[in-house]
Amino acid sequence: GKTVDFRLSARRDVAAAKAFFAKAIRSQGLAPKTITLDGYAASHRAVREMTIDKLLPESTTLRSSKYLNNLIEQDHRNLKARVTVMLGFKRFRTAATTISGIELMHRIRKGQFNLMKLHLKDTAAPSVWTAVLSSR
Repeated sequence: GKTVDFRLSARRDVAAAKAFFAKAIRSQGLAPKTITLDGYAASHRAVREMTIDKLLPESTTLRSSKYLNNLIEQDHRNLKARVTVMLGFKRFRTAATTISGIELMHRIRKGQFNLMKLHLKDTAAPSVWTAVLSSR
């Protein structure tokens, strides 16, 4: 149920999958023991190539779940509800920034982002927001 990370990309291809996995590993600090993927071939290929390139340990177990997409969609229903009322975005960059902020607030609400590490007691909201965004 924990969100590992997310990455918005213009295309869903092998390069985007590799970039996502690299970002997720950096944010977690260590390589995962198990990776569960949906049936999309580019993700499976990206994991195989990263294992060959020694970016992932060979002990990492790769699993498939045909219901994984349902779990991901369920996790992003909060995001979709907020974006729908915005009637879309004009530019990819503004979409990425807005979605990043919405996802971050969702992670804070789920308790996956520890604000106590930032030592922000008695700080104004804009300063808190700046500190949170810079710590990611």
